[in-house]
Amino acid sequence: MRSRIITGMNAPVSVLIVGGGLVGASLAIALDAAGVAATLVEAAAPRTDAQPSYDERNLALARATVNGLAAIGVWPHAAAQATAIRHIHVSRAGEFGSARIAAAKHGVDALGWTLPARELGAALLHRLDACTRLTRLAPAKLESLEAQPHGWRARIRTADGERTVDAALLVGADGTESFVRAQLGIEAVRYDYAQTLFVATVTPERDHGHRAYERFSDDGPVALLPLAERRCGLVLTVPAEQADAVAALDDAGFLALAQQRFGWRLGRLSRPGKRHPYAIQRVAAQRLIGPRAVLVGNAAQTVHPIGAQGFNLGLRDALTLAELVAAADDPGAPDVLERYAARRAPDREGTMAMSHGLVRLACLEQPALAPLRSLALLAHDRFGPLQDRLARHGMGFRGEPPHAVLERLP
Repeated sequence: MRSRIITGMNAPVSVLIVGGGLVGASLAIALDAAGVAATLVEAAAPRTDAQPSYDERNLALARATVNGLAAIGVWPHAAAQATAIRHIHVSRAGEFGSARIAAAKHGVDALGWTLPARELGAALLHRLDACTRLTRLAPAKLESLEAQPHGWRARIRTADGERTVDAALLVGADGTESFVRAQLGIEAVRYDYAQTLFVATVTPERDHGHRAYERFSDDGPVALLPLAERRCGLVLTVPAEQADAVAALDDAGFLALAQQRFGWRLGRLSRPGKRHPYAIQRVAAQRLIGPRAVLVGNAAQTVHPIGAQGFNLGLRDALTLAELVAAADDPGAPDVLERYAARRAPDREGTMAMSHGLVRLACLEQPALAPLRSLALLAHDRFGPLQDRLARHGMGFRGEPPHAVLERLP
């Protein structure tokens, strides 16, 4: 029996997941793997070209993330398209300090992997098709929620009309502008970075050698991520007021800007792929849980893409929730959700503080900070215990990680 893709239902369910993007789909798969029945509400039809989150970005997947995807049976469908990150180089334009992290120094074969978002989306859809306890409503839209004594009643519009679904646990995995979060009355704190992110692929003159680069400047960070066939994923941040002008550049102009911002460590950049802009903001829910309800992924927190922590953090949300729900008689019981919030707090708060602090400090136009920033990078590069701690956090091992992401090394 495979997961069912249907347009409506009236039966009660254990867990109702609203949002079929990368995190929502991962949660549905993790619950199925743990033997928990769930229903997934997907706004778009189940195709990689229809899912808004399965876009042109190149995802930097932390080591813990790949462990987790392997544990729920997704990684075998994506591994052939992934490129290992064995080195990371961090620097700031015009300053002398830099930090280098090598996988071998930390006893692993890779710190993480780069994977196009569409390839991860395809792998998730492939694994969803093999689920046996999952019902998928697609395409479907959540219209309203009504609290019940032991859960929630959801009114869902489908191609065949309106249906109601009763659930013991409601999960909001519906993105930054979460409808579920709003319906639960959970406020979100917003911070507009006044920056726009452009993602594209480029080909450097020199081989990337499985090295990822993060370079800071007054105008924001720029990153190059290793891809197959000597390509690199370019992540270029510009001030929001320059976004229209950058979008209007021809390929030569865009490459010249990328070269000026990144430098010449990999030689000349060429053959740019299609460019996609994204406005950057930080959105943090003031709480993760409500009565028989929980938020995961971007619905819980949308972070600055610096350090590439967004999906990595969201997957740890999903796997922690699946672990706790699988061990519970009642998935929406208050003690289950309180344990979830407590387990996620150190990782969530630490990751958000790291990404926000980095962009505010490393990209701040204050010459007096330059020597301090350089010294901090040098200290990271030369002080082993500090690098070990930061490398572990960067690989996704922070706080009390979900069991699925833990290392299974010989």
